[in-house]
Amino acid sequence: MDINFNKNEDMMKLAYSKVKQRLEKIYEGGGKKSIEKQKERNKLTARERIAYLCDPKMPFVEIGAFAGFEMYTEQGGCPAAGTVSGIGYVSGRQCVIVANDQTVKAGAWFPITGKKNLRMQEIAMENKLPVIYLVDSAGVFLPMQDEIFPDKEHFGRIFRNNAKMSAMGITQIAAVMGACVAGGAYLPIMSDETLMVEGNGSIFLAGAYLVKAAIGEDIDNETLGGAVTHTEISGIADYKFKTEQDCLDHIKKIISKLGKADDAGFDRITSTAPSKKTEEIYGILGEGNAKPYDVVELIKCIADADSFDQFKEDYGKTIVCGYARIDGWAVGIVANQRLIVKSKKGEMQLGGVIYNDSADKAARFIMNCNQKKIPLVFLQDVTGFMVGSRSEHSGIIKDGAKLVNAVANSVVPKITIITGNSYGAGNYAMCGKAYDPRFIYAWPTAKIAVMGGEQAAKTLLQIQVASLKAKGKEITPEDEAALLKEIMDRYYSQTTPYYAAARLWVDEIIDPAKTRMYISEGISAANHNKNIEEFKMGVLQV
Repeated sequence: MDINFNKNEDMMKLAYSKVKQRLEKIYEGGGKKSIEKQKERNKLTARERIAYLCDPKMPFVEIGAFAGFEMYTEQGGCPAAGTVSGIGYVSGRQCVIVANDQTVKAGAWFPITGKKNLRMQEIAMENKLPVIYLVDSAGVFLPMQDEIFPDKEHFGRIFRNNAKMSAMGITQIAAVMGACVAGGAYLPIMSDETLMVEGNGSIFLAGAYLVKAAIGEDIDNETLGGAVTHTEISGIADYKFKTEQDCLDHIKKIISKLGKADDAGFDRITSTAPSKKTEEIYGILGEGNAKPYDVVELIKCIADADSFDQFKEDYGKTIVCGYARIDGWAVGIVANQRLIVKSKKGEMQLGGVIYNDSADKAARFIMNCNQKKIPLVFLQDVTGFMVGSRSEHSGIIKDGAKLVNAVANSVVPKITIITGNSYGAGNYAMCGKAYDPRFIYAWPTAKIAVMGGEQAAKTLLQIQVASLKAKGKEITPEDEAALLKEIMDRYYSQTTPYYAAARLWVDEIIDPAKTRMYISEGISAANHNKNIEEFKMGVLQV
């Protein structure tokens, strides 16, 4: 019996159980009363609509379930950003699905709602996946209109993307199952096909109350913009249905008839199970992400058995690089090694730290994968680049810049998994959010920050103490200790995966044992887009 393994396993399972508990609450949307109101109108919830639409026994990869988590408390919260979205299979085809959750503030758009919807459109555009919109929204959340309406990455960008996707040949289908008002009315009309549910679905620029106020006309919403009006009079909608189920069934028919597009040609063979049981992944990381571990053991839980071939195994050992297969897909893996290693020059190197040689190796490997058209998988557990005179004199900034350049200019799909620490420039070098990974996921143990909590807190403490002393205040050791605790608590709360997922810095917090599935589904999605740019590097200091 391995006591450390068991301790790590218990820690990880407990961490993920907290994720599941929070997800259960999020899945309730606006709460049971709001759901009951939906049922009274013969309406399904957003999650029920997606479950009915998607093929059974096929994975649905939810994106942004934690979006808005513990945000907008003054407004009553916004679970899952008032939108349920992800990638699922409809009639055997991978599709992006976006469903407004009417139980959350009548499906109104908060700032994070706009960000989440734009993220889903970005996924569709990057991977050339069909998009299905299940529309049921009251439009912009008016008290926060200034944060959602006018800027480049705000509400209007949605319709710009509708137009761009149409020009790219990406199929868009909109099913109007509830309100679709004001500017939001453009979304279904800019889709390829618009479906409406009688009695509940409505599309109009201005509702009955606003029309009465603006021009004095007396009219009800159904006559103004219901399914019958738009299929028989205006011609705006293409189909009308008595029930939501009939509407969703028709979407399945439309998707089933789509022509097959040319794929990117990423290599895939018959999948084999990993050499280590997938569940063994729970026992690798220690509590607090502080203990060393061999990342190769983690890779053995993800990669197909005997498929991992290390690149430059004996050089730059704090980053492990190698070719592998995950669920049959050929991939290049770039992973932070957390063991303390010794270089052939006799230097002891700390795990999780990027040194000159490891940066140089990883940059070269990334170039190779781009040359060979092999998707990249980054396993992040990084505390940053090595500091100190020895490292600086060896040109760590130059070698780090080379790695950042390679990651930034990489054209093959990149998928990032943050397993542990993601600190400072290490986040950038290992393909953090700013470096356009196709998908980026976090384990429950992830910590994302500009530096480690203890170092940051002590730095901030020094600044605050100096400021208080400058104002003539005396600071006792007890005062310092209280300040430090306050700073550390605040700082640590901002480093959690929940804080990151709430703001969509990561797409989702995932079960570590399902990492392999998330990577496989990500490459499957990426394989739909054959358009891969020519790989070019920028200016390098060598």
